[in-house]
Order: sequence, then C-alpha cells, then structure tokens
Amino acid sequence: MPETNDTTLLYDRQCPVCTYYASKIDVAEGNLVRVNARETSELLDAVTRAGLDIDQGMALKVGETIHFGSDAIHQLALRSSGEGFFNGLMARLFRRPRVAKAIYPLLVACRNLLLKLLGRSRINNLGTADKERF
Repeated sequence: MPETNDTTLLYDRQCPVCTYYASKIDVAEGNLVRVNARETSELLDAVTRAGLDIDQGMALKVGETIHFGSDAIHQLALRSSGEGFFNGLMARLFRRPRVAKAIYPLLVACRNLLLKLLGRSRINNLGTADKERF
C-alpha cells in the first residue's frame, strides 16, 4: 500500500521505452511507486473513471491529484532527484510545461508505433470498440 508521500506512476510495462523510463526515473522526496497499466489497480480505475485513455499517456498520482500525459512527465521532472545523467536530463528537458506539451505527443506516437511493430495490443482501458489493436 503506497504511503502518503508516495508518488505513483502508471505506465505500460509492455512498452520497452516506457519500462526503461519508469525504471530509471526517481523522485527526490518520498517513493516512486511504479504500477503496470496492464494490470488492475486503483489508479487505473481512477484514470478510467476520469475518462483518460492510458494508451495516450502515462498517469502520475501525487496526493489525490492525477496528472496525465505531458502534465505527468512535467510533474515527474519537477520532482526528479536530478541524480545521474538520465534523471538530470529528464529534469532539465521536461521541467518547462511548454516543452513537455510540445514533445510528449511525439513520444506517444513513437510508443504506439513501437507497440504496433512489436504486435502488442492496446490497453484500451476505456473499452472503446475496435481499439484493441494499434
């Protein structure tokens, strides 16, 4: 069970790039709890209730607030430990919301193309008809 000061990241563990990012990113305070979006969880349920398509972005829960997509990567950058090359680069790159909003859609498009090439299915948390495959 996550503690109060935990930050929870909901990401696609079948995406190699997402998994690499999730394994390398770290927060300066508290713990970063990593949750696979392909498994049932309270956070996935909350994201679905909010009408957010997890195939279009990762989600980050901080306290009671859920950040999604470019906002999630921006919030992670603000909370990053900044330690090491990867965390430092991510913190510098995505700490500005405009940069995160500009780059994030490209990252999602690359993720979706990669998963299509790998033959992976969509998460389809919203249960949209004809959206099982990329």
